[in-house]
Amino acid sequence: MNILVTGSAGFVGRNLVENLKNIRDGKNRTRPTIKIEKIYEYDRDNTFEELDSFCADCDFVFNLAGVNRPQDPKEFKEGNFGFASTLLDTLKKHKNPCPVMLSSSLQATLAGRFGTSEYGLSKKAGEELFFDYAKETGATVYVYRFPNLVGKWVRPNYNSAVGTFCNNIANDLPITVNDPAVELEMLFIDDLLEEMYDALEGKPHRCEYPKTEETVACVMRDGLCYGINDGEDGEKAQECVFDGLTPLWCENGRYCGAPVTHKATLGRIVELLHTFRDQPKNLVMPAIPEGSFEKKLYSMYLSYLPKEKVAFDLRMNVDDRGSFTELLKTMDHGQFSVNISNPGITKGQHWHNSKWEFFIVVSGHGLIQERKIGTDEVIEFEVSGDRIQAVHMLPGYTHNIINLSNTEKLVTVMWANEMFDPNHPDTFGEPVVK
Repeated sequence: MNILVTGSAGFVGRNLVENLKNIRDGKNRTRPTIKIEKIYEYDRDNTFEELDSFCADCDFVFNLAGVNRPQDPKEFKEGNFGFASTLLDTLKKHKNPCPVMLSSSLQATLAGRFGTSEYGLSKKAGEELFFDYAKETGATVYVYRFPNLVGKWVRPNYNSAVGTFCNNIANDLPITVNDPAVELEMLFIDDLLEEMYDALEGKPHRCEYPKTEETVACVMRDGLCYGINDGEDGEKAQECVFDGLTPLWCENGRYCGAPVTHKATLGRIVELLHTFRDQPKNLVMPAIPEGSFEKKLYSMYLSYLPKEKVAFDLRMNVDDRGSFTELLKTMDHGQFSVNISNPGITKGQHWHNSKWEFFIVVSGHGLIQERKIGTDEVIEFEVSGDRIQAVHMLPGYTHNIINLSNTEKLVTVMWANEMFDPNHPDTFGEPVVK
């Protein structure tokens, strides 16, 4: 398959091209049915002759070219309608009926807060051009109306408030939030890419956009509205009132969309970004469940870090026995530390009521001893960086770790099931061997 990507130097185009290369080169094997031979990249610096050649040879087109922030509003129509017309005319010239994807916008709904902006009107005109093209040629078109697109490589101070916030907070620059209660719907680039792969495989998620205040019978699934025909056995139908912007997912919908989006207020976004910024100072990693908005936003934020923030110092507590350094703390999964013991040194000699730990020796040769409080029985584990094991430090057992070497340091990675609280340390000194 030969794929043409227009607007290849833009935010979506750059992400898409690099990830198509991963599939082409066998680095991404999650989509085994997609076989890519050539990737044609077209942007402002390319010539029409190159576009002509690409259109003659491509098997799929991602049309991501468009105008977002022109100096003259009239450029909206030229950039969002004019180029699309040129692209489709060139495909027709070569009698190439390959599938074509169009990157449109929710603003093309001309509903709600968007009204009849020049940008929305130009996007709507581009959509109709593609639908007419499909009727005329029989080619398959995938028209996507995207909400706010976010993720790594979004250009700050351009058309993404989230990108601007990430960049400015990462670089200690001021931000302005006029109304923290304003809610954004965001589509992260990695979720968009998965939908683009679905389109390549001929199985995009289709939808319709019911008119404002139109009532439709549908079923709810994961917070999304699905047409009755897409409902599974046993699902309860209900009536939903639409706002003109919310998709109704249905098998034969005119439009396409990426079903995984996230909504958050500007205030919540900024709050999270400040939490991410402070992590190197307090070492606390916020909860970032799989697939969550927090996890995706954190990844986006990190892509804006300046070089001087990529690495940061940790506080080493050093004495004549060695050192102890906290590495990472989490709100709900404990904390990680690294302990370095000098030759012949014994550390620990304490016990906990409910706190428990893993000791993982990664370098050196040592002995871990544990004794249940109130008994004389000592259990021992000889540990070495040559055979890495995790050893439980049991609640109610006093424990230690001894460096058995006379010349080498003993390096132990430690995990505790809770963050250390100096006001309630749950740590009580007592030697293992009486």
